[in-house]
Amino acid sequence: MPNFTSRPVLRWAVPAVAAVAVVGAGVAAKTLAVAAEPDLPPRTAAQLLVDLQTAQLDGLSGTVVERADLGLPAIPLLTGDQSAKLTSLASGKHTLRVWYSGPDKARVSLLGTQGQSDIIHNGNDTWLWDSQAKEAQHFAGAPGGAGDKGAVPSPTDIPTSPQEAADLALKALDPTTQVSTGTSAKIAGRNAYELVLRPKDTASLVGEVRLAIDAQEKLPLRVQVLPRGSANPAFEVAFTSVNFTRPDDAEFKFNPPADTKVTEVNPDAKDAEQAKNKLDENGANADKPKSAVIGTGWTSVVVLRSSDATSGAATSEEQKKAQDAIGQLPTGNGGRTFNTKLLNVLFTDDGRVLIGSVTPERLAQVAADPAAALK
Repeated sequence: MPNFTSRPVLRWAVPAVAAVAVVGAGVAAKTLAVAAEPDLPPRTAAQLLVDLQTAQLDGLSGTVVERADLGLPAIPLLTGDQSAKLTSLASGKHTLRVWYSGPDKARVSLLGTQGQSDIIHNGNDTWLWDSQAKEAQHFAGAPGGAGDKGAVPSPTDIPTSPQEAADLALKALDPTTQVSTGTSAKIAGRNAYELVLRPKDTASLVGEVRLAIDAQEKLPLRVQVLPRGSANPAFEVAFTSVNFTRPDDAEFKFNPPADTKVTEVNPDAKDAEQAKNKLDENGANADKPKSAVIGTGWTSVVVLRSSDATSGAATSEEQKKAQDAIGQLPTGNGGRTFNTKLLNVLFTDDGRVLIGSVTPERLAQVAADPAAALK
């Protein structure tokens, strides 16, 4: 599938950026209820893959439910069902509204009991808005290209639509993946086929990924991730209602309320300042590689310097808290480990962080690989 991930049709929602938010690959103990299996003409796995690659999306709007439960510590940042904070997507059940009207117009709204958080992209303008905090960030400038998700800022790496979740899963398609069909289903009142992806490598924590594909529009309506050895989805994102017509342009126009604190963000200046800070902090280490990806597909592992993995903290106090939290993790495999059903993290004694949806043994093996030394 070399052309799949370059297609804007499955790359319209919130981008995958922050490495620490890979934790948001998510876990869910319950699945969304669906109607009885519809009677559809048979289609092979190969035909469904072609359907996904050739699907055309002019516009849509709908409601999405995301469920996640990694077994993370019970702290407000990671838990709290129905929170309007985008960082809360790592745990619990959340409802989002989505609108799409081409590569230049997209909006995702996370609804909570006390407010909402929105990402609105309209042409050269992108807004991040937190109604509860009464704060908004404005990013101005032309995107890097149609369908370039990197052009839109994001505080999470958690798929917020079936399209984005399917995109992430299908990036791992290679000879190590077994592809088959599942049972048909009715999602958001629409008939859907099911495509099943199973990693062959037992080092992967993922048992299988199930994609429910709209029988008419050929687009994902639901994505479920099951941990290896489990019969229950560990992550689920699905439409509960969807309309495949272009939303009104008014949905993508954002005027901050009068009591909102607005911050104008210059991405180029911010990147230059961060680069200077890194140079000042690292000194002689500034020219050394800061990250590496070892392996491919389902068992790939991201390797970072520990300072880069915690640099997302807004203040030195928050960075210290992050370091203190790491110091409380159990030791093993040459460092401190953080383990969930779908993700493992290894903080090595020599100051590296290894992140992957793989077994602890695989992380330890990669840590010993000279290619992961970051020297």
